[in-house]
Amino acid sequence: MTLAPRQLALLAGLTLAWGLNWPVMKLGVGHFPPLSFRALSMLLGLPVLALALWWLAVPFRVPRAHWRELAALTLTNMVVWHLLVILAMPHLSSGRAAILGYTMPVFSALWGRARYGQRLHWRQAAGVAAAALGVVLLLWHELDRVAGAPFAASMMLVAAATWALGTQQLRHTAIALPTLTLSFWMTAATTVVMVVVSAAFESHRWQRPDATATWTIVYNAVLIFGFAHAAWFTLARSLPPVASTLSVMMIPVLGAASGAVALGETLHWQDAAAAALMVAAIASVLWPQGEAQRRGSGSSG
Repeated sequence: MTLAPRQLALLAGLTLAWGLNWPVMKLGVGHFPPLSFRALSMLLGLPVLALALWWLAVPFRVPRAHWRELAALTLTNMVVWHLLVILAMPHLSSGRAAILGYTMPVFSALWGRARYGQRLHWRQAAGVAAAALGVVLLLWHELDRVAGAPFAASMMLVAAATWALGTQQLRHTAIALPTLTLSFWMTAATTVVMVVVSAAFESHRWQRPDATATWTIVYNAVLIFGFAHAAWFTLARSLPPVASTLSVMMIPVLGAASGAVALGETLHWQDAAAAALMVAAIASVLWPQGEAQRRGSGSSG
């Protein structure tokens, strides 16, 4: 498995946008109600995504026969993730909250085995193990804090497991439409959900965003909902599930590092070791295989 230049560019941009967004979100929800923060970010990001579809002449129309499957993809890929993550963020440390979310590759491998009978090549299995160990190391100094917020930590793990299922479903979808089309409508439907939920539970807290809330909302609108989700869905549909999930494992490392710089969180030797393990995990699925390995991998199904 090797990345084409366009895929590599998408992965680089995705890693930067999502990795830096963890301390950005932490700042944002400290200055604005969390559900409303997410709803407003999506409301502003949706026109950006629509403009991209229009500029690239990507069709908006989804045949009615696909609406039910698209709704299921929306639920597992976006709705559950965004609801649970934004509710958990105020109760977990910023950079390390990303670590719980990016247990996703481990869950993805389990879903792939359970639902689609996917067998892992030894290098893929080693990559999943390296990613899991990296997550443990990154959480080394956070276990007491996570233990003190078990509900928030549990929400992050449920979000990660559901996102992993959605990634597998997206890879196996029978909807023969451009990824940008699916991304737009999944974002649109999730926006409606977030607006309704925020109005129901936070309308009494609505206020004019201050300067910090404003720039963090704009960051999420443009870079997360206008770019990152579409980039991720493109990679998830074009790469094998293990490759796509492990290829984003530098995001939690960047999240922890940027949290240390922006919010003064302390880094330890375990963080450096975890970064090396994440690089190994990525290399395990993206490093070109020799001809003999390709033949062996192909014969194993």
